[in-house]
Amino acid sequence: MEAKREIIFDKLVYSCVFEKHRGNEEFIPEHFLGYQLSGETHAFHADGNTIIPENSIVLVRKNQLIRTIKYPSKSGKYQFLSIALDKETLRQYALENKIVVDKKYMGKPKLFFEPDDFLYNYFISLAPYINREKEATPSLSNLKIREAIELLLQCNPDFKQILFDFSEPYKMDLEEFMNQNYMFNVSVASFAKLTGRSLSGFKRDFTKTFETTPKQWLLAKRLDEAYYLIKYKKQKPTDFYLDLGFENLSHFYYTYKQKFGITTTET
Repeated sequence: MEAKREIIFDKLVYSCVFEKHRGNEEFIPEHFLGYQLSGETHAFHADGNTIIPENSIVLVRKNQLIRTIKYPSKSGKYQFLSIALDKETLRQYALENKIVVDKKYMGKPKLFFEPDDFLYNYFISLAPYINREKEATPSLSNLKIREAIELLLQCNPDFKQILFDFSEPYKMDLEEFMNQNYMFNVSVASFAKLTGRSLSGFKRDFTKTFETTPKQWLLAKRLDEAYYLIKYKKQKPTDFYLDLGFENLSHFYYTYKQKFGITTTET
């Protein structure tokens, strides 16, 4: 059965699957609060892998790339509910409550935890919207986002250093960033934003750093890694081609032969 991903109202997303499902790469533009109702999520990101177990809550930080694999529970169902904490609502909340952030968050990079009674019941209160028993007006959906902010700050006051940090992404080291994230199959525009650059600035800096275009470098980098996995790790292309950012096997086999002059079986 195909994955069900449904936008319940403006910022609330419900995901449900009944068999193991590999998600696409996603660029996370806004912080979001998620609850793993059943099953578990395996998330792959630049800092490594994170497993989100059943009945846990996760605060996912904005401006990052994530790839997920969804595993149903023993009962055969996977359910994940998330609500986006958009910048406009966070700015207004900070203004109304006179919140000023003067330092970066220095806590755990993996922000998932067991829900307290307040957070647990918060997500339970969203069930009527999932079941379509109740429709959310724009003002009501705004209130639910604000409620999530209140509960997060009540759970951990230091989260304000994450939620209300409105500084623009600074220019990251391009070489280091690309070597950590080349396997994500996202647009060049997403890479530009994540490194704190305009699209034109990203392309200019990229050419200066790597002496080639982003598209050519990404393909070469992924193929070099594929060669290593086949030659030295004895892995099959079917096991890793998606993990390296290739959309389909036929394209991978064609470009591999074109670059190395041999097929994968001849490597």
